[in-house]
Amino acid sequence: MSSDNSCDGERDSMGGRVRRYAKVGTAVGGLAARLAGDKVFGFALDKPAHAKDLKNALGGLKGPLMKVAQILATIPEALPQEYVQELIQLQANAPAMGWLFVKRRMAAELGPDWQDRFDSFEHEAAAAASLGQVHRASLGAELDGNALACKLQYPDMSSAVEADLSQLKLIFSIYGRYDRTIDTSNVHKEISERLREELDYEQEARHMALFAEALKAEKQIHIPRVVPELSTRRLLTMNWLEGQPLLDFREADLETRNTIALNMFRTWYVPFYSAGVIHGDPHLGNYSVRPDLGINLLDFGCVRVFEAKFVQGVIDLYRAIRDGDRDLAVHAYETWGFTGLSSEVIETLNLWANFVYGPLLEDRSRRIREDDAAGVYGRDVAEKVHRSLRELGGVRPPQEFVFMDRAAIGLGGVFMHLNAEVNWYRHFHELIEDFDAAKMARKQARLLKKFDLGLT
Repeated sequence: MSSDNSCDGERDSMGGRVRRYAKVGTAVGGLAARLAGDKVFGFALDKPAHAKDLKNALGGLKGPLMKVAQILATIPEALPQEYVQELIQLQANAPAMGWLFVKRRMAAELGPDWQDRFDSFEHEAAAAASLGQVHRASLGAELDGNALACKLQYPDMSSAVEADLSQLKLIFSIYGRYDRTIDTSNVHKEISERLREELDYEQEARHMALFAEALKAEKQIHIPRVVPELSTRRLLTMNWLEGQPLLDFREADLETRNTIALNMFRTWYVPFYSAGVIHGDPHLGNYSVRPDLGINLLDFGCVRVFEAKFVQGVIDLYRAIRDGDRDLAVHAYETWGFTGLSSEVIETLNLWANFVYGPLLEDRSRRIREDDAAGVYGRDVAEKVHRSLRELGGVRPPQEFVFMDRAAIGLGGVFMHLNAEVNWYRHFHELIEDFDAAKMARKQARLLKKFDLGLT
């Protein structure tokens, strides 16, 4: 990859953090005051309008607060439904930065003559998210005229990440004073590590190569190819993958919807059960559907690598739920890192496990959820588990659990959108029937070494 010409100017700094604190306070402070007035003084608050204002404020701020808000929208009882509906849009529909920013960023990364290196470069962003935005471009005959996607990181993101993580830690500590259901220390640690990794586009390029290798036998799954000579630590250039948003297929025929659902299932779980790696961010902006119904998998900033014993624990818990084996369930939870498990806590965790594994327990075609529950996938079940854990004094989720759970809920939501009817049991068993933890560990070690990655 090209050298990163902007690195020194955008390292985390105290000045950058102070500016970030001020910016966040200005943008969100008034909205927080309005919400406090509603709670303390009984002021009438238009919650849908307030939620939309909050979404717009966070979108304008960019940075990790956007991503954290999207995650919080999936936590039961953390936010009213009006806020959930607005905040889950942040990742796919964030407002983009203008052409002045683009020119400055591209010049900082590739030099003042950067436009000469492209045949075309669109001024308007094709997509914008929490830490960066994507522009469509193309080259000449040098690369056969392939369309390109140029992912640009927003300015001063290192300081923004550190400032926002500090504020998040404070928010979690305040939250913990009145609700001890979930010990958030590991949640904060996991979010922190993954967000810092997302700033490194050179590592993201290695993640893309890792997934391309892990999925090379899956012809219906496509990973972008990086253009190293046009990439840096804060600019990632890759080939453009054409595709449609998944929601465009909600009214398609059942066979089409089922095919897309199965391809999505294999996109996420083949790498997990074969190499212990998972794409940790299955929101709507991170994949698209090709004309042949294959899947384009995008944005590899949030990738989680799991030890073989963790993957074995996922399989063990499935078997425990299937067979009613309490001892095996306890073993699985302990393998993951849960501690201090009372009988009541185990029963409560099993409520959640029964929900997650439910579609995998029956050898028949079925929808991912058959009770026609509305809203966010799993929200009602999670709220019940949350209340039970609160009564029992709470639990400390293992660090590894955070994004694994997020991926499961995100994909469940996808399958609900599609209203697919699939024999999930059969396809899951195809993935795990020959699982060997030692064999997987050896394969994972080879892949991580090949792409210069570590075990997170």
